[in-house]
Amino acid sequence: MKPTIKLIAAAELPPSITETGVLQLANDTDPRGVELAGIRRIELNFPKFSDGRAYSQAFLLRRRLGFRGELRATGDVLVDQVVQMQRAGFDSAVLRVDQDLGVAQRQFAHFADFYQGDAQIPEPRFARTA
Repeated sequence: MKPTIKLIAAAELPPSITETGVLQLANDTDPRGVELAGIRRIELNFPKFSDGRAYSQAFLLRRRLGFRGELRATGDVLVDQVVQMQRAGFDSAVLRVDQDLGVAQRQFAHFADFYQGDAQIPEPRFARTA
C-alpha cells in the first residue's frame, strides 16, 4: 500500500496559530451538527492512543457528510495507527513527539491491500477489477 497520508513530526509544526478555515473537533463532538461551509481542514484529536472515536468521526465526515477538505489526526498519534488512519479518511497525521517518522512511513510496506472497503476505496477487494 502506498501512503497517501502526510505524516508530520510534532517538532515540524510551528507554534499554535489560529488559522482561518481550520476547525478543531473534540473527539466527543458529533460532526453531523457542525457547519462545514468554509472549512478547509478539520483537526480530529486522539487524547489517548486507545481512544478511537476520531476514526469514527473521520469516516463519518468522509463517507456520509462528503467533506473534501483535509482531515488531520492530532494528539496521541503512534506509528502503528497511521495505516488505519489513512483507511478511515485522514489526509495527515501529526505524530507524537517520541514517534519516529521513518518507522511510520515503513508501516505502509507491511500492508499491500485490504479485503474490506474503506474511506479511500469503498469497494471490497472482490468487487475491484484491478
